[in-house]
Amino acid sequence: MSKPVVFEGVSKSFEHRGRTVQALDDVSLTIEPGDIHAIVGYSGAGKSTLLRTVNALERPTSGAVFVGDQEISALRGKHLLAARQRIGMVFQQFNLLRSRSVYKNIAYPLRLAGLSESETIDRVEELLEFVGLSDKALQYPSQLSGGQKQRVGIARALATRPDVLISDEATSALDPETTLEVLGLLKRVNEEYGVTVLLVTHEMEAVREIADQVAVMQNGRIIEEGSVYSIFSNPQTDTAKRFVASVLRHRPDARSLSAIRRVHTGRLVEVRVGDRETNDPFLSRITREHGVDFNVVYGGVSESKDSLFGRLTVELLGGDSDIDATIASLRAVADVEEVAA
Repeated sequence: MSKPVVFEGVSKSFEHRGRTVQALDDVSLTIEPGDIHAIVGYSGAGKSTLLRTVNALERPTSGAVFVGDQEISALRGKHLLAARQRIGMVFQQFNLLRSRSVYKNIAYPLRLAGLSESETIDRVEELLEFVGLSDKALQYPSQLSGGQKQRVGIARALATRPDVLISDEATSALDPETTLEVLGLLKRVNEEYGVTVLLVTHEMEAVREIADQVAVMQNGRIIEEGSVYSIFSNPQTDTAKRFVASVLRHRPDARSLSAIRRVHTGRLVEVRVGDRETNDPFLSRITREHGVDFNVVYGGVSESKDSLFGRLTVELLGGDSDIDATIASLRAVADVEEVAA
């Protein structure tokens, strides 16, 4: 059964070249059981350090990390080894044993766990079929593509039937098509095995593709957290806005806005678009009521978890008082911001 992962006031500092580096700063976060929870941030934000506290590859300077009812950060010796068998990890660079076949790479953690030969054979064959590599069992990592190597890594991480799978930039070394295949596999791991997935990435397309929740990190702290829909449709911090803008062209940047203003001299407003219970054409209806013309000059609508969201930049043309009344009426049914001149 899947288990929650809880970070309680986790801080981590390092000594580096005579100075103290604060990698994590009082992080509190709950990963609900059965979720795919993404942690995003730029290089140095602390996301990989946070991930590595889940299986005690890094130990907090202060605070605690729990997987289920076990405080992982307090375990040592055989108790820690036993807990780690319930936490799978997938790495960016695959970390496969080059001198061992695909079969033996997947079997390795099972042998460490003391499973019998027959149990090991059954489990490895099940996992090879699950990741689509039954025909590669006797090949070696050097004979595999990057995507195949990562599939082996996922199978190995699943060998001991973990409750939690932690993925550290697992798709960063892959091409876009292979990335989608691996993300689809991680989604199947979550859905078919019920494993909680904690995904560290800087690729927002990966987040949008499979995650349920997302936390945004900066300077060792979580600065924004919520559902994928809420973060993508209405990011609150500058960092989150930059991440979302990297995959969505919903809002014009300064250069695009300058080009828009060269042609469109009316007042510009930004209208947030989301799932609605009716098909009310509110934009055309309200502008018509107030005798105002409009042009949609920029924006787009996207989808996440079967929910629509987006932003439209709209030019309003008419008298100032009519436009003021139009904006007031629009704000009664949608989120609207006037774009500064």
